[in-house]
Amino acid sequence: MSRIEKLIQHHCPKGVPFAPLWQLTVWDKKFNAVDKQKQPVVASYKYFLASDLKALASDQREVKLLTTNKSDLWTTRELAEPYISEGEIIAIPWGGNPQVQYFKGKFLTADNRIAIARNPESLNLKFLYYFLVANLDAISRMYKGAGIKHPSMDLVLDIKVPVPPIEIQSEIVKILDTFSELEAELEAELEARRKQYIYFRNKLLNEEETPRTSYTLEGICSLITSGGTPPTDRQDEYYGGEIPWVRTTDVSDIGIFDTPIKITDQGLKNSSAKMIPSKSLIIAMIGATVGKVAFTEIPVSTNQNCCNLVIDPNVANYKYVFHWLLNNTQMLIDLAPGAVPILNAGVIRNIPIELPDLPTQSRYAQILDHFFDLISNLEVGLPGEVSARRKQYEYYRGKLLTFKELEPA
Repeated sequence: MSRIEKLIQHHCPKGVPFAPLWQLTVWDKKFNAVDKQKQPVVASYKYFLASDLKALASDQREVKLLTTNKSDLWTTRELAEPYISEGEIIAIPWGGNPQVQYFKGKFLTADNRIAIARNPESLNLKFLYYFLVANLDAISRMYKGAGIKHPSMDLVLDIKVPVPPIEIQSEIVKILDTFSELEAELEAELEARRKQYIYFRNKLLNEEETPRTSYTLEGICSLITSGGTPPTDRQDEYYGGEIPWVRTTDVSDIGIFDTPIKITDQGLKNSSAKMIPSKSLIIAMIGATVGKVAFTEIPVSTNQNCCNLVIDPNVANYKYVFHWLLNNTQMLIDLAPGAVPILNAGVIRNIPIELPDLPTQSRYAQILDHFFDLISNLEVGLPGEVSARRKQYEYYRGKLLTFKELEPA
């Protein structure tokens, strides 16, 4: 028998009481349209609009935006110290996807979320947070509105919540926190490896003591070309063949070993698509993926929104140039202004690059490949590991938050 089962058997063998949310919590005074019967106490949290923050900042003092794990909360630590509350809070925001958020620390409520203050005598707020998250599907059906959707507070406040003894609530929170921390640790591991790679990439690619020769990207390539798209009205004839065909959505700062779409020989001949060899580089030239880079490990064709760089192996190591382009992603993005960013192949040709000798390029590329492969392996394995942990967490959350309701005396 688990510790929680023992606690339940000891404290509440016949079941636990349930209560509507409005009896257990204190809600932000902004939402005074809710039935007064369901707001017996008014929360003391200061409620700030963006205009309030602007007014407070009129004396030129700094206004800060504190970022939490889940969301952004407007706060002015210096400006609004008298109004800042310390403790815990749950928020059910307006707009976007229905969600439940939990915050702990010093905060002000913001103007796009509904805040719940806890009643410390009967409820562990983190326990309530996990219960509401477990019932998010039900809460999502309480959102309404044709424009910015918002939750119906009358319905939300009527949610029936199990209220086992505080000792049991706290034990459940400990278990569920452990699952949440495991997932966070996995993601933190990946982020640490990314930072490590970026650090060494900057260090190696910008080492001042290494002699370098100046080129343009055109000067280190035997060919720079774009591609084309076979007519889509002839799917049977032009698509579904054996020739890998790359779109900009396939260019995502990784290597290309295969493609989800392939074209036929006829599709290649009847379009501007061209074959480029393995060990080439591809730069996405338009839209949300502009500035993204990929290296090819197989011969591929591409669409017209890809700029293909066939690297001259006598001048440059393609992997070194790949890492150099990754290190200069922002430069590529800055070269594509406009509401719909578009990179020009002519601009790409003239981008300057300084290269050390080939042996040094190869050595640096091997070092950076090591970190890059480690990140790639984590990115491949991590989603599966996170998914397994999340399913395990959701299973135990459902088990731990399911109680027999105590029958009325």
